[in-house]
Amino acid sequence: MSSPNQPTWTLSMPAALLLMSPFDVLASLAMDIYLPVVPIMPGALATSPAAIQLTLSLYMICLGLGQLAFGPISDRIGRRPVLVGGALAFMAASFVLAATSLAPVFLALRVVQALGASAMLIAVFATVRDVYAQRPEGAVIYAMLGSLLSFVPALGPIAGALIANSFGWRAIFVALGILAVVATLNAWPRWRETRPLTHGRARGGFGPILRSFVFWTYTLAFATAMGSFFVFFSTAPRVLIGKAGFSLLGFSLAFASAALVMILTTRFAKSFVARWGIAGSVRRGMAMLLLGAGLLAMGQSLAEPSFVSFVIPMWVIAIGIVFTASVTANGALAPFGETAGTAVALYFCLQSVIVSAAGTLFIFLLDGDTAWPLAGFAASFAIVTIWALGRLRTEDSKL
Repeated sequence: MSSPNQPTWTLSMPAALLLMSPFDVLASLAMDIYLPVVPIMPGALATSPAAIQLTLSLYMICLGLGQLAFGPISDRIGRRPVLVGGALAFMAASFVLAATSLAPVFLALRVVQALGASAMLIAVFATVRDVYAQRPEGAVIYAMLGSLLSFVPALGPIAGALIANSFGWRAIFVALGILAVVATLNAWPRWRETRPLTHGRARGGFGPILRSFVFWTYTLAFATAMGSFFVFFSTAPRVLIGKAGFSLLGFSLAFASAALVMILTTRFAKSFVARWGIAGSVRRGMAMLLLGAGLLAMGQSLAEPSFVSFVIPMWVIAIGIVFTASVTANGALAPFGETAGTAVALYFCLQSVIVSAAGTLFIFLLDGDTAWPLAGFAASFAIVTIWALGRLRTEDSKL
């Protein structure tokens, strides 16, 4: 038996978001802000383009795999030590990255930076689960964190280009280190431990989580939502710039408009979750994805690529993403209070695998210069998720 810990967490929701969101954003920003200088890095480090590509690939791999380690660790020693340790590792790696000119050292430091980012992500989302699992504010926080991450791929490269053009590529990593310092100094006196206390030994391991149909249903729903954004992110440049003739600025504004729709929708997350519940919110999210997919298919079949035929349907999908992503964590992690860190790790790791594998497959099989990959992914995965929700409801009714 567990005795739930009543954490000392009296922060208002805006204060909690200000505390948590920098760590969430930094994990993604370290990938995206670096992209504009990738072409010049072989010369800067006297190495091959393949080695520089490895600094990108290893970052993504370690960001995902690290969560599988830090999730169980956070269940044993707490969220705060994992957060602080990850932030310090990220901070130190960023500053040393700015100073090194040796390719092997640079590569090793990118691994350390990714592991620090992984620890920060686990601590943030496990804390949200600990504090807000039974509170309607949790939907707003999950939705806002997801919306902020949607802005990073659009604005991160722009920020990286501006910093590099003004101060050189090393300044990018100095900026990441400074941001980590600020976030850590803000969190140090205010981030209280929230790991649930247990009598005796908590049930650990991945097995009970992986055997839970509830966990798989809501993880699939989250992957459907985030995968739709991944496919949009991957195909939008080819559709809007390559086919529709958008300028770089025009494309950036069009892309950012989808993230803006998500942030605006987040304002209403608390009220719609209170009215619809977790399953109801996911069903409506999937319905919006199906509607957006239908609009994309219609626009692709009847019109030339344009803002109206591609971006506006994405606004509909973006609303569905918020309806879904704001509640799926609570749905997937609800049965695992004592092992929330482990469950969070699996939740993000599995959705990343689904998103990257299935999303890339749709782009490869369908024409990546069209709206078909996005329409196909959103529609097919939404249908599977709706089926899983129906089966879950049937099983609950038998109990």
